[in-house]
Amino acid sequence: MADQLAYAIITPYSLYKSRTGGILARLIARTRLELVGARMFAPSAELVKEYAEEIVSANDPQDRRVQQLLKDYILQNLSPDPKTGRRRRVMMLLFRGEDAVRILRSVVGNLSQERRGGETIRDTYGDLILDETGNVRYFEPAVLAPPNAEEAERKLKIWARYSDADGGIVDNTIPYAPSDKAQRTLVLIKPDNFRFPTGRPGNVIDFFSRTGLYIVGIKLHRMSVAQAVEFYGPVRDVLRTKLKDMVAKQSKEALDKTFGFPIPEKETKMLGDLLGPLYGDNQFDNIVRFMAGKAPSDCTPEQLESAGSERCIALVYEGVEAVSKIRDVLGPTDPSKAPPGSIRKEFGSTIMVNAAHASDSEDNARREMGIVKVDENIFRREIDSFFKK
Repeated sequence: MADQLAYAIITPYSLYKSRTGGILARLIARTRLELVGARMFAPSAELVKEYAEEIVSANDPQDRRVQQLLKDYILQNLSPDPKTGRRRRVMMLLFRGEDAVRILRSVVGNLSQERRGGETIRDTYGDLILDETGNVRYFEPAVLAPPNAEEAERKLKIWARYSDADGGIVDNTIPYAPSDKAQRTLVLIKPDNFRFPTGRPGNVIDFFSRTGLYIVGIKLHRMSVAQAVEFYGPVRDVLRTKLKDMVAKQSKEALDKTFGFPIPEKETKMLGDLLGPLYGDNQFDNIVRFMAGKAPSDCTPEQLESAGSERCIALVYEGVEAVSKIRDVLGPTDPSKAPPGSIRKEFGSTIMVNAAHASDSEDNARREMGIVKVDENIFRREIDSFFKK
């Protein structure tokens, strides 16, 4: 089968109900397709209208009545709020692979009042409820996905055209009380969650949902070596000094055993002063290699700025006390010291391989978001490249 590009749109209601993680977990684990792009949108009325016009199709296996329901739902629920003018959030995910459109649609499912025990995403998160006369009482599709490759291409090109103006880190989509002071913070779902197709990235996001915060930005990111060096730069000096005592102790133990006499305290300290910074630099290189796939010493100067081989998901969360709420759910750096129920206790294994990163202050969040460039439109680049615009 031919390589295809497919999409899934997580609806405003699914985002509001914090179902994002559960939906993403199923899309990755059950389709086994490659997640190649992600972008938040706050759709304009023009984008919604153009997309809605493409929904009713003779190629869609769902009956015409359901298609019309979908069109009406999109016009009503993805358009800006008619009372306030505030735009609504949607999340768009791109998947690539052989027969991707059919595979993704089979996991998303079709809409029917006959629920089949949670087999598909729509079985679990969608609803089509009729009254005794057959009229629709409640309708929520949970996820929108194309029925075939031709319609996937046509609809993706629509979203790509609007992706600069209507997408990125979205603003003014969440209502707050006058006394509320909203913050934004950055989360990275780290590469250890992407070693093979698994629900882990979605499961980690599901843990973050307990904060009650809102996702306002998302990007599938491949960190370059230069970005990793800049991102983790503040850690380097800490490693060079913090590890001196540990290095001194381990060096003394090794040398005592090798030479058969105890190394004096003064010389032991000298060993820490000498070897500690070298060991810290080595640990820093390991962090960069873990996040980007290579350390600076592995690269030519031309390769430093190139996208790395390791994937992560960058998320921007917004809400009151966002920084502290995210850090609390994440847990401390060392998973062995993390409390039960925290992300790092559940998913981490070492200080480096610890599932996720979160900014520790608003200032660092701004700095880190600038490095990762969550607003960068990789989404459109992926679509344009695939269809060779």
